[in-house]
Amino acid sequence: MKRRTFLSATALAGVAPLSTMTAANPAGADREYYELRQYQLLNFAKAQPLNDYLRAAALPAYNRLGIEPVGVFTAKYGPTLPTLYMLLPYPSLESFATADSRLLKDNKYLKAGAEFLNRSLADPGYVRVESSLMVAFEGIPKMELPKATMAKTSRVYELRIYESHSKRAAKLKIDMFNDGGEIEIFRKTGLQPVLFGETLIGPKMPNLAYLLAFDDMTARDKNWNDFVSHPEWQRLSQVEEYKGTVSNITDVILTPTTYSQL
Repeated sequence: MKRRTFLSATALAGVAPLSTMTAANPAGADREYYELRQYQLLNFAKAQPLNDYLRAAALPAYNRLGIEPVGVFTAKYGPTLPTLYMLLPYPSLESFATADSRLLKDNKYLKAGAEFLNRSLADPGYVRVESSLMVAFEGIPKMELPKATMAKTSRVYELRIYESHSKRAAKLKIDMFNDGGEIEIFRKTGLQPVLFGETLIGPKMPNLAYLLAFDDMTARDKNWNDFVSHPEWQRLSQVEEYKGTVSNITDVILTPTTYSQL
């Protein structure tokens, strides 16, 4: 059902991140890769078959492939199109590149997802899928599970995508997070990172994306206020080389589905 055609792991390995690489780590080998999917729906009334498929077939199958935890979200605030967001963490490029072919060899998946996978052109499960592939930042090489997820309590997430006007500007913004100390200021002010990713393939490049977790919107507003008023952020935001590196910001508040693993 997916419209993406996977490239081989060898070909993808040639997509070099903007962040600094070393001989020991030529393509972020010790960092995770993230796929962010946006399932565009005709309307939310048509979302149930997709939710049933993801819950009963797709997520268990991805977990059997070692791809976990998988997050599935709806947008509380953000783009107006009816969209279901899905976040998949991959331990390697090979895992990403071969996931589809491995799924199609999984009989449990094919059986559990048969009704959805065989939907007709007249009654599709979704309109389109938009997908981005990211590599984790050096500063946060692995996904960090929020406490609320571990405790299975109420939570909200914030997805922010920072576009830049050039690759040089995008690299400087990544450096600001990794080396400038912005991630550490996040932590000090209660902004709990789940992941930071540099987009390798996807729309509106160059860009980076990150996901934050909050107990609720009240905590979210307080933490952001603490961040913008923090003296270390006030200093960092005035560093000349980091100014003018972001040309557009997309901000989406997400709520997890009942079966989301994040």
